[in-house]
Amino acid sequence: MNMPSAFGRKHTGALKVRDFDFEVKAVGDDGSFSGYGSVWDVVDSYQEIVARGAFTDSLAEIAAKGRPVPVLWQHRSGEPIGAWSNLKEDDHGLFGDGKILLDAGDMERRAYAHMKARTVTGLSIGYWVRESSYDEKTGIRTLTKLDLVEISLVTFPANDDARVEAVKFKLAHNELPTDREFEKYLREAGFSKTRAAGLVGHGLAELRRRESERDQTAPGLKALSDTLAGFSLKTA
Repeated sequence: MNMPSAFGRKHTGALKVRDFDFEVKAVGDDGSFSGYGSVWDVVDSYQEIVARGAFTDSLAEIAAKGRPVPVLWQHRSGEPIGAWSNLKEDDHGLFGDGKILLDAGDMERRAYAHMKARTVTGLSIGYWVRESSYDEKTGIRTLTKLDLVEISLVTFPANDDARVEAVKFKLAHNELPTDREFEKYLREAGFSKTRAAGLVGHGLAELRRRESERDQTAPGLKALSDTLAGFSLKTA
């Protein structure tokens, strides 16, 4: 499915997310903080790495438009809580200064309190893949050119791809979770290892088969997303 990006282009595939710990030496009284939204040359749980300079073109386009990259809360597009400034690429990754808009409302003040308490310790970028390369020998995909859309504060840091938000985010953007992601999610939701493996082996396999045959993901993914939304912790 082609969807418009923040820069007016069309992209094939789903909006993606990538998580990192953020290093905050001090959260200012005015809600300011800083951290890396992405780091270079680290193979993540999806067997992908971000190449140095992957955001160069995107940052130039963002600067030309004069519109700041938003700080979102948990990748919720309807819940901006601040803005990023001074985004730049250095030898380690994509670094920037963020600021929570404390006067905007209760949500912003709640996010700030969690940052101060270190109960929120993750940064996660939302991006579109513009260019990438794949190494068939290693099975690693290198992301060489990315469009940056947003950088979120998230509860869990650094590639914790089993969290509920990650699975639901993929489904919301018509992308199936991996078997590992879905099984770990089901285990955390209270399913036994056997039942979780069975649901993954049959449920996701069937959705992938239908997706391949009909070349449309939305109906099956919506059903799965609705099911996940109704999950509560239980003993299997």
